[in-house]
Amino acid sequence: MSNLTDMEIFARVVSAGSMSAAGREMGLSPAVVSKRIRRLEDKLGTRLLQRTTRQIAMTESGQGFYERVIAILASVEEAEAFVARGSAQARGTLKVAAPTSFGRMHIAPYLGKFLDANPDLSVNLDLEDSFVDIVGDGYDLAIRIAELSDSSLVARRLAPIHRILCASPDYLARHGEPSSIEDLVENHICLAAANQDPWRLMGPNGPENVRTLAPVRTNSSEVVRECLIAGVGVALRSTWDIGPELREGKLKIILPTYRASKDVGLHAVYPSRRFLPAKVRVFIDFLAQLYGHAPYWDEGLDDWLTLPESTRAEA
Repeated sequence: MSNLTDMEIFARVVSAGSMSAAGREMGLSPAVVSKRIRRLEDKLGTRLLQRTTRQIAMTESGQGFYERVIAILASVEEAEAFVARGSAQARGTLKVAAPTSFGRMHIAPYLGKFLDANPDLSVNLDLEDSFVDIVGDGYDLAIRIAELSDSSLVARRLAPIHRILCASPDYLARHGEPSSIEDLVENHICLAAANQDPWRLMGPNGPENVRTLAPVRTNSSEVVRECLIAGVGVALRSTWDIGPELREGKLKIILPTYRASKDVGLHAVYPSRRFLPAKVRVFIDFLAQLYGHAPYWDEGLDDWLTLPESTRAEA
């Protein structure tokens, strides 16, 4: 059996990106780290890391070994917490990735409450709109807004996501309200970030893809949001993003029988492991209770959310 400390050193080298950085984090010299990695490779009879003068990279065997090692280390941490506290008390650092706007609007404001309830935890929250490599980048979990496909990861659905077509009253006063998808495509400015084109909509006639065309092109969803509110064009937005503007009348829903797929949801995604660390479990439970099946950002939108039976199935 391999030495547990050697496995911990290996995992730290991968997450830190270099042996010297891992050594600094663990109080070991680079020479000692290198020696322990070589000993582990000799024990396993395979190379785990490809080394160059500037960086390291995992081999195929190293990648598979790393995925299993972090699960083992997480279970060890859980066991230590159980013995030390007499229960599976959440402690340590929780590393979370989340979409930029959602994390700023719907996670950050509630971290204080979460930390008050879990005083032995700290949170490292990274915000970015691209999907991170949860295992390779060392995250405990990621929050994703997506229609998830099969993978080696585990996902828990936290809340429904409703995405609707909308525009500002000023834009509609100048350009009129579209009467159909065809009218929207042919006569209106459709705003979308680069990774959100085309729009994939569900409507009375089933699925439809709508290509966007606008004088503003951007890779930022937040830029699209600000242009939408400023009256530049029409956009497909989530109610978590624009709920206040809808309630205040700064934006108006158009073509209400069309929206994005109902299969898109808010999910907590984490590596598949037999024993879920307490720090991950309590955070997921906290978010699930905070949002729920009828999340607070949809309050006041009941008239739109309760569609006629004839359109609800498609929408």
